Amino acid sequence: MEEKTPKISVLMPAYNAEKYISEAIESILNQTFKDFEFIIVEDCSTDRTWEIIQDYAKKDEKIIIFKNKKNLGIAGNRNKLIGLAKGKYIVWQDADDVSLPYRLKDQFNFMEKNKDVGICGGWLQFFNEKGDLGIRKYKKSDKDVRKTIFRFSPVSQPSAIVKKEAIDKAGLYDLNYPPAEDLDMSFRIGKKYKFANLQKVLIKYRESPSGATFTHLRTIEMKTFSVRLRHSDNKNYKMSLLDHIYNIFQYISMLILPAKLKIWLFNLLRNSKR
Repeated sequence: MEEKTPKISVLMPAYNAEKYISEAIESILNQTFKDFEFIIVEDCSTDRTWEIIQDYAKKDEKIIIFKNKKNLGIAGNRNKLIGLAKGKYIVWQDADDVSLPYRLKDQFNFMEKNKDVGICGGWLQFFNEKGDLGIRKYKKSDKDVRKTIFRFSPVSQPSAIVKKEAIDKAGLYDLNYPPAEDLDMSFRIGKKYKFANLQKVLIKYRESPSGATFTHLRTIEMKTFSVRLRHSDNKNYKMSLLDHIYNIFQYISMLILPAKLKIWLFNLLRNSKR
């Protein structure tokens, strides 16, 4: 009998995630939409991440697991996961975030009704051990997203659903741009497809002082500038005077402000209480 192809491939790279990965996995298994495969790649962790993943794989046949022989990093793992995916759509799930139960159903239904959309995200509910920290909202329409793409990410990678054929046409993640490879991918997909964001919270995004945003902010910003510059002369996008001014001030702030203060200011600008 021919094996049924899943509608969605949920892809999770995992590295030293023992503290939160169970909650992340459960959030996918508890989705109201059930036609998916769940592929997890463990990237040479030094904690119990692999053991936890193995336990879940034994309990649920949707979960397919792989263990790297050498550490590939986020971009390398994303490319490996894409190569393993069989679904029409790809959904990214970080190992420390929580997808709300309706996420897959709402995103799948939207993508099926909007064939010209290549990548669709949603809002993020920031939280930590102390509670909720605010909601980060993203523009709804392709037109509005493109107006701010040189200042803010068009779609949040943790909440993204991507048409598999869009990645096939755009090409794999560029290993020259981690940790901003997701922004580069969005730019490339946007050359042939539209952007969209559901106007609701899809993900509870865990903020941690030990996370990459805090510990590698300058690297993230430098790579982000490189990606924006790479696509600044593309006819599908228009870098406005405001965009230029914003990037100049962001570059200056990178040189003079400490990471924690910058992140606090950015969250103040981008996040809302409801």
